[in-house]
Amino acid sequence: MESNNQPNSPNKRQRQDKNKTNQLKTIFNYLQSHVATNTMVSEATGVPQKNICRFKRDLEQIGLLAEVKKDYCEITNHLAWYLTTNPKHFPQSNQLSLFDR
Repeated sequence: MESNNQPNSPNKRQRQDKNKTNQLKTIFNYLQSHVATNTMVSEATGVPQKNICRFKRDLEQIGLLAEVKKDYCEITNHLAWYLTTNPKHFPQSNQLSLFDR
């Protein structure tokens, strides 16, 4: 009989996948109504900052997250990108305006 405490048991992997999915949803939903740095998101949601960095990259690649501005973080006082998943706050692309001259 297989124990659920085994490092590679299906139940453990399923719990880990569900936890990652929950963290991703938490971050996405938080950034729908807030513009914040990774540290600020971590403080507000409890999701570890390392995980937020990974999710940030994934969401950016599929166009669901944008860096809004680079400014000093309210928590760390270091320069950092402020993020959002709300399309209303996405920076406007100026690529098309290159050809309007």
